[in-house]
Parts: sequence; C-alpha cells; structure tokens
Amino acid sequence: MRDEARLVGKYVESQIRRLKESQDANIRATLARLRKGIGKAPGSLPDLWEVTLSNLPDKLQSLDGKPTYGEWAVHTALTLFALHQQGKDLSTKCMSQDSVPLGRAVRMLAKDEEDLPRIKRRFDAAATSDNLAEFAHHLRGLVQLLKATDIPLDYPELAKDLYFFQFDGAVDNVRLKWGQDFYRRLKDDDGNTTDEDNAGGK
Repeated sequence: MRDEARLVGKYVESQIRRLKESQDANIRATLARLRKGIGKAPGSLPDLWEVTLSNLPDKLQSLDGKPTYGEWAVHTALTLFALHQQGKDLSTKCMSQDSVPLGRAVRMLAKDEEDLPRIKRRFDAAATSDNLAEFAHHLRGLVQLLKATDIPLDYPELAKDLYFFQFDGAVDNVRLKWGQDFYRRLKDDDGNTTDEDNAGGK
C-alpha cells in the first residue's frame, strides 16, 4: 500500500512538472480539459488520457476495467490541480507547492480567530466524508477558496492522501495527519511560535 501511494505521489509530481515545463502554447487548453474531468471516473474522458494515464506505473493500472485506487487518486488530484491553477500562469505561479499539505493550506484560509470556526466546519465536512466521491465534492469547494486567495497546495502529497483515504484501515491516519497540520504551530522569522493561520498571512 505504501509503495503504491509513493508511486501515486511521484506520478502526480512528474505530470505537474511536465505541464509546467511544457513549451506547448495550448497548455491552457490542456488544463481546461482536465477541469472537465472533475467528478468523472478515471479514463472516462479520452482527452485526459495523456495527462492522467500516460506512463502510469503498471502497479497503479487497472487490469479489469474498473479504476484502481491509484487511478482515482491520480485523476482526482490532477483535475483539482487544474481547477486551482485556472487563471494563473503555470510557469510563474504554479499552485502546486511542496510542504503545503491540505491541513496547513486550509488553516491558512482563516483570516483570523473569528473566521476559524467557519473554515473548520468546511474542513470537518470534507474530512468526515464516507467515501472518496463525497470527499472530492467537498474538496472542490475548498480548492476554489484556496484558488481565490492564492494559497498553494502540495498536490503530490494530496494525491497520496486521496489514495489512503480509500482504505478503511488507513483513512483515520489520514484524518489525524490533516488535524495535526491544521493545528500545527510554526516558528516565525524571529523564532517565535505562531499559529498556522497567522503564518499564512491571511
């Protein structure tokens, strides 16, 4: 399971890097096609195959025509990334950024302590979803908020979370990580401990 999750993260990382480094003048069109895949099943839209299936590791590929957990994680992460990236220059302002896990990114949405309960309720609704489809629905709304406030997200890490979220024996571990990241306290430039929402400057 962990090896497959690692492959999921690496694949999403490589595909985003490929999009970012592409010299194709139609990259915006590629991202637009990816956005059309939000909420759809992996492989159901041939226009997306090059980004979501090309060079996908064998261990992640379906053998029976039913999308694997790995394919669901990759497809969901990449299509939501395309939503997050909409309206922003991929080469200069990529919205996939290392070390900004989901819990931290969502916490940065809270402008102050009064705003925190509202953001927490939205995150709770997502985190307690019964399945990946429900979670992805809630996650889409959170990504739209992140997009509107220019807060990036670590999409390779998110893809791994999406993979583990599909296993009954692993989903609570994912939720624990999200909670830890949401409430984690950071050090500011002067070495002082600060809340995550303040660290985001929002």
